[in-house]
Amino acid sequence: MPDPTPTEQAIEQNAQSPKRAQGDAGSVESHSLPDQIAADRYLAAKRAVRSRGKGIVISKIVPPGAA
Repeated sequence: MPDPTPTEQAIEQNAQSPKRAQGDAGSVESHSLPDQIAADRYLAAKRAVRSRGKGIVISKIVPPGAA
């Protein structure tokens, strides 16, 4: 399995961190879970397309004896 990309690492870190943090410097809120799931599905689809090589291949099938 290939090494995770920086985006995949960010998704994992966001899932492990709290949604909202507040301190003296201000407050921070991470992306919502549906947004993270959508990003993960998008990345998985990109990896699947790259792993197949050519994507969709169209070829003509000629049965034997039909010539």
